[in-house]
Amino acid sequence: MLPLLQCCPNGSRPAEAHPTVPITPWQLATAVAEVAELGVTSVHLHPRDAVGLETLAGPELATVVATVRAAAPGVEIGVSTGAWITPDPVRRTELVEGWSGLAAGRPDVASVNVHEPGWLSVCAALHRAGVGIELGVFTTKAAAILRAEGVPAGTIRVLAEVQETNPDRAQPAAADLLAALDFLPPDLPILLHGEEGGAWPVLAEAVRLGLHRRIGLEDTLVLPDGTPAPDNAALVRAAQAT
Repeated sequence: MLPLLQCCPNGSRPAEAHPTVPITPWQLATAVAEVAELGVTSVHLHPRDAVGLETLAGPELATVVATVRAAAPGVEIGVSTGAWITPDPVRRTELVEGWSGLAAGRPDVASVNVHEPGWLSVCAALHRAGVGIELGVFTTKAAAILRAEGVPAGTIRVLAEVQETNPDRAQPAAADLLAALDFLPPDLPILLHGEEGGAWPVLAEAVRLGLHRRIGLEDTLVLPDGTPAPDNAALVRAAQAT
């Protein structure tokens, strides 16, 4: 399997964080279509409601997913289930349960952070809804939790999400996190990525190791040389040149 380059075009960033961070369904569809033309086949989105707040609610999420899917057919569409979006784990699980009936608006995959309360219930709900699971592992402690609990059914990849933002320490932190995930089955892909100052060093490490990787305005607002990135497409082009 060739290493995947995933694009994360918006994350939790507010509209004022960057002139081209996509917030609305149309903006997300435009951004995804642009990176799809560059060869990106997987995206990780943070859908928003009418006032720009992140949401797990079916109607708003379905509108985003369906709009993006129409603009970029064939691209894997992933979304976040971060606990900050809906803090109550019971309600979060209920909302995810409802995704089974979204038809064209149902995401292909969703990320679940292992360190968050209720993560196993959310994983089970995603599996029942027919949505693939990306397990977000932020720390070696989270890796230990995953080792103890086991990989949930329906997991398609593990997101090794390096939290160290100092560029000089990001690669060693990535090595520590990967070492803590050495128990994973060899056929379960790992997507390694960093954020802010650690985004480009960690991406370079993922390239060196032949792992899946990602880039986008969620993870960094700058190009490898530190200059502001014009948009998500510019970040993808820089990643492809790494």
